[in-house]
Amino acid sequence: MNKSEFITSFSEKAGMSKKDAEIAYGAFVSTVTEALSQGEKIQLIGFGTFEVKERAARTGLNPQTKEKIQIPASKAPSFKAGKAFKEVFNQ
Repeated sequence: MNKSEFITSFSEKAGMSKKDAEIAYGAFVSTVTEALSQGEKIQLIGFGTFEVKERAARTGLNPQTKEKIQIPASKAPSFKAGKAFKEVFNQ
């Protein structure tokens, strides 16, 4: 499912226009992005948790030259599915 298919499905289920659904989608993405960039954690009970995790610096291997390279520390967004959300797929 791509973004436009998601917005179409969302608008039908919520009983709103596609334009309103696209605005709601944009607001959701913007809110999550802003909160995570400020170091906040978002917990949506029954769905899951969005947070930023830190990756430590490490040594990697260039697959073409087999040369060791240093990979710097970084931060990455993460999503952990909630219990109720997981149960939908394990019935």
